[in-house]
Amino acid sequence: MNLFITLLVSRQYLPKEKIREAVEGYRGQNDQAFDRMFERDKDELRELGITVETGSNDKFFEDEIGYRIKRDEVELPDIQLTREESAVVGLAAQVWEHAGLAGESTSALFKLKAAGVTVDTSVLRMVEPRLSASEPSFDTMWEAVTRRIPVTFDYQRPGAPAAKRSVQPWGVISWHGRWYMAGFDTDRQEPRVFRLTRVRGDVSLADAPGSYEVPEGTDLKTLARELYPSPTLGAAVVRVRRGRGQSLRKMAESVIALDDDFDELRVDYASPWELASEIASYGRDAVAISPPDVRAEVINRLRAAAKAGA
Repeated sequence: MNLFITLLVSRQYLPKEKIREAVEGYRGQNDQAFDRMFERDKDELRELGITVETGSNDKFFEDEIGYRIKRDEVELPDIQLTREESAVVGLAAQVWEHAGLAGESTSALFKLKAAGVTVDTSVLRMVEPRLSASEPSFDTMWEAVTRRIPVTFDYQRPGAPAAKRSVQPWGVISWHGRWYMAGFDTDRQEPRVFRLTRVRGDVSLADAPGSYEVPEGTDLKTLARELYPSPTLGAAVVRVRRGRGQSLRKMAESVIALDDDFDELRVDYASPWELASEIASYGRDAVAISPPDVRAEVINRLRAAAKAGA
């Protein structure tokens, strides 16, 4: 980021030595270390689609080669977000307990506010989750996904010895309280999902950034659902107003008409929190009857929403 800002604000081509003096992190490095860091940072900027130009400040005489970034090539148009979209950005700043991602989402929130975009988190208060990522492999897997870098790592299933895996990561997903990496296993030549708590030792970045593409239309939740079927804790009884609660109706094992206004649904669930969030999102059109823990979670969310609205 420091290199980006330095090259962006300069109106002239900056020689390497000037860059070395100006950019925090380059100063104090020996020649070899500086060259390595400088080339690495230029490559990362290019991966982001930012062109680092090379040229000379004197058109008539040979001059030392310098570098710059043209402002008109990197500036984005004004960001226009709906109220709901800005609320999601605000929510991200609140839910992350993982230090790195909490910092990134908070930074995005500040930038939106500085740009004059109103960020309203109150519309999502009643479904506010908490996400943590304590798995040692999380940071490297996240980097590999965002930069499309193949990885190798040791993976151990219960009751089996650890085995080396080579994977092109497609995404990282939280599924029923656990973190997974989904991707293409190049040894087995098929998509696989890996639970991060089963990764042993360090994860190694195995190739250059951007060395593969994620297949178009990849749905990580569908892949996780197919390879890791949801465990069922039990069945909940939910009363839903006629013509409403379509997602709950799709989940239901049975639907019984109670009267002219409500149907009673029997819904298998794996997570009380997830089911409670779904029920609460329908407000007065859905009522949790049982079990007690799901009903209590729904009541807590509705009370929080009412308090925020008041």
